[in-house]
Order: sequence, then structure tokens, then C-alpha cells
Amino acid sequence: MDRFDTLRVFVRVVERRSFSRAAEDLGLPASTVTDAIKRLEARLKVRLLERTTRQVRATLDGEAYYRRCLSILADIEEADAAFSGAKPKGLLRVGVQGDQARHFIMPGLQSFFDDYPDVELALVEGDRYVDLVREGIDCVLRTGEPRDSDLSSRRIALLREVTVASPGYLARHGTPKHWNALQGHRMVGFHSSATGGMLPLEFMVDGQLKTALLPARLSVDGGGTYRSAALHGHGLIQVPRYAVERDLTDGSLVEVLPETPPAPTPVHVLYPRNRQLSLRVRVFIDWVANVFDADVTP
Repeated sequence: MDRFDTLRVFVRVVERRSFSRAAEDLGLPASTVTDAIKRLEARLKVRLLERTTRQVRATLDGEAYYRRCLSILADIEEADAAFSGAKPKGLLRVGVQGDQARHFIMPGLQSFFDDYPDVELALVEGDRYVDLVREGIDCVLRTGEPRDSDLSSRRIALLREVTVASPGYLARHGTPKHWNALQGHRMVGFHSSATGGMLPLEFMVDGQLKTALLPARLSVDGGGTYRSAALHGHGLIQVPRYAVERDLTDGSLVEVLPETPPAPTPVHVLYPRNRQLSLRVRVFIDWVANVFDADVTP
């Protein structure tokens, strides 16, 4: 293993806080990773990592060395690509929300693999907060405004939102005529993973955002269940239009209050602020931005 490969191993161990997980990511035997770190520490004559039974953590010297390694490896990759015309390669781990991955990413993913045949893609699905560095994730797609100041972001789309309900619900409760006249109506509650509270319905009225918190006999915290609850007549919901386009077309759901729709929801790609993007991350971000732009134009 040459010196640059050793640096890559060290960086992955720090980020994954585990020799075994780093070895798995890099496709190496765990013993090779352990030996590489031992030789690195012996050569530098400094302890870079603290090992416990539960995890591995960088020492103060290790943190400083880690930051230098990131810069060195990024410069090498950039130089190789610029002078050799090298294409990106290696494992790319991306955090996604399931519905977005199925609607936006999957249909055109083969074109990405055709352009970058040496990139392997691992999609990590979920809506929860993700510690990108600790979990070894290169970037994550999230809706809403970024709240984590430790991450850099790039907005790639604005998703049009709609207010919908089932025909059965509207038959029982009537079709609302005005956003501020919703007495007798109820919503399906949606619990936000970011705030822990229930999200109100939102309406754009003459350029201003208005909200309404209706009674909710049913509350959920997953997008698929949220849509299903509306289909079964449990109340009004607000979702990106792409998520219910087929339901609107076949009449399973009906759009209401179209004159005062919810504010569009931004989609961002988030990635570690203190880490220069690798070539494979940059090409993926550019590709996924084009995919979203072709489907939903802000």
C-alpha cells in the first residue's frame, strides 16, 4: 500500500470511527486497514487514533492530520482528473428520501452509470437526520431549508405543492372554498422530524404565507402513510404534486384551494462543509440537479 492509499485509509477510519466499517467501504481486509494505521503512526511517531471497545476517535493530532489529508487527497484527485482526463470512480453513498429516489433518480439512473461506469452508487434511504461524516455518506438530498450549519448546500429544485383530499372525504365534509374558511374540516397530521411538532397547512395568499392548524384525528410521520391516509378519506393533506400526479389523474384524489397553493418546497443537496468534494460527488450532484430540473422547473 503506497503512501496516498494509506492516507485514504486513515481518512475513512476517522470518518467511519471504525476499522471494520472503513475496511468494508474500501473493499479491504480489516487486518490490512489495521496494519496500515499502525505503520502510519509508527512513521509519524505520533498517536493519531484513540481506540475503545465501542469506537475509534481521532486524537487532537489525528484531527489536524485528517484535515491535511483531506486537502492533499482532493488536490491529487483534481490534478489527476485535469491532466489525464480521468473519470470518477469508487463507491458513492447518497442519502435519499424514498419517494424522491423512486420518482426522480431511478428512471434515468442508467444514463448516469453509462457516463460513469466506474462509480458504484449506494442509496441510503430515510427521512431522519444523518451524520454524513460518521455514517460515511458523501451527500444527502433533503427537502426544506437546511438547518445544519456544519453542512454546505446546493439547491437543485423547487417542488410544487398541492392541497388534496379524496372524493369520499369531500362528499362528507364539502369542498372548501377559501383557505380561511375551513371550519368542519380536518387534516391528516404530519409530524416533522426536524421540529418534532405537527406541521400546519400552508397557503400562499397574495404573496404572503398563511397557515392553518386543523383538527387531526390521525397523525403520521411517513410520506407513504400520509398519502394513504388521504386516499382513505381521513383528511386534507399537502404534498409535492409529483407524489400524487397519478392520483389526481385517475380521480383518487382531488386538488382543493388551487388559487392559494402551499409554498413550493426547496430540495437541497447537503455535503460536509470542511471537505472538498470528490470528483464522483461533483458529477453526481450535477447529474441529479439536471434530473430534478427536467421534471420540476422552479
